[in-house]
Amino acid sequence: MIEIRITITAALPYANGPLHLGHIRSTYLPADIYARYQKLAGNDAVYICASDEHGTPIVAAAEKEKKEPEEFVKYYHDRDKSEFEKLGFTMDIFHRTSSKENREMAQHF
Repeated sequence: MIEIRITITAALPYANGPLHLGHIRSTYLPADIYARYQKLAGNDAVYICASDEHGTPIVAAAEKEKKEPEEFVKYYHDRDKSEFEKLGFTMDIFHRTSSKENREMAQHF
């Protein structure tokens, strides 16, 4: 059997509020099922995702809660990561768009 390398991702959850069933059903569950299938099929599949931590809606929501944007997005990143784990999702990487690594990689492109 020929092993195929596959990168799987889903729309990044915006770090300005809690996830809801619509997010899970339409976006993250299908990607998780596909990742599991590819791994069971023997392919070198990696499922990656990250919190989208940039934009005016985040700043506005943080101001509304009287928090700094950095504190606000950290809370929602940690919450989303915990929710994905509780649901048993198999993301290999769940990172942050505000991370040093992401900034360096974006500069590379």
